[in-house]
Amino acid sequence: MPVDFTDAELLAFLDEELSEARSAQLEALVREDEGVRQRLVEIRGRSLAGLHTIGAIWRRNRLSCPDRAKLAAFLRGELDREETDWIVFHLGEIGCTVCLAQMDDLKTQAMPDPNASKRRDRMAQSSAGHLRS
Repeated sequence: MPVDFTDAELLAFLDEELSEARSAQLEALVREDEGVRQRLVEIRGRSLAGLHTIGAIWRRNRLSCPDRAKLAAFLRGELDREETDWIVFHLGEIGCTVCLAQMDDLKTQAMPDPNASKRRDRMAQSSAGHLRS
């Protein structure tokens, strides 16, 4: 069964913003289908030529993406139902790679570092002899 890709998906692929699974499907298809390769060339050409559509401007400026503070509030469970539903849809259904990366970063920052106090102690001990009294 052939896999169909929209022009928006092809552009997202070229901008490295397509989900991993869809990117893998497209890469396999590009190897076999000259028509898909040609569509990619045409889409890239339109993009580089500066042909602007409302959709392109919307994607480029990430107008539907929640900001980092909103994503952090989402992780803390501080958003109302409507905002929470939007972020769940944006991350899960749309699969926005930029917002998913932001979420990964926020989750990493939120995790306590068990080695932080050990590093602080080592730095203090190694610096103790260099401090002036």
